Amino acid sequence: MKKIGIVMGSDSDLPIVKKAVDTLKELKIPYEVHVYSAHRTPEQARDFALSARERGFGAIIAAAGMAAHLAGAIAANTTLPVIGIPCQSNTLDGIDALLSTVQMPSGIPVATVAINGGVNAALLCAEILAVTDEELEKRLAEKRKAAALTVLEKDAAIQKQLQD
Repeated sequence: MKKIGIVMGSDSDLPIVKKAVDTLKELKIPYEVHVYSAHRTPEQARDFALSARERGFGAIIAAAGMAAHLAGAIAANTTLPVIGIPCQSNTLDGIDALLSTVQMPSGIPVATVAINGGVNAALLCAEILAVTDEELEKRLAEKRKAAALTVLEKDAAIQKQLQD
C-alpha cells in the first residue's frame, strides 16, 4: 500500500495533524510526518516533494497557517495529489491560510479541506488510495456505516428525550 506524506509548516500545527494521523491509523494506512517550512526550509520541502513518488507515497497532506504557502510549494514539485489543511491562527482566524491554500494558479492544483480539517484531509487521501485498493475501500465504507449509526443513535436519544 502507498503511504501518505504529512508535512506541517510548524510544530504548532501538530494538534491538527494529529487528527489526520489518528484517522490514517484507524484505516491502517501507513504515513510519515515531517516539519518543513515553505519559507524557512524551502530546500527540504522541495526535496521531500521531488522524491515522494519514488519513496512510495500516494498523496501528501500539507498543513500550514498564516501565509500557508506550504501546500503550493509541495504541489509545485510533485505530480502526486496534495491536500492542503489551512490552520487557524490568532491573526485572521485561519481565513488567511484558507485563501493562501485554495487560491492556487492553474496547473498546480491543491485540494483544500476546511480550516483545521485534519480528519477530512486523511479521508480524502484514503479515498484516493482506495481507487485501486478494494480492502481500503471496504474499511472506508465501514467507517461511513459506523458514522451513520452514531447519528441514528443520537436521533433516537433526542426523539426519546423530547417525546416524553
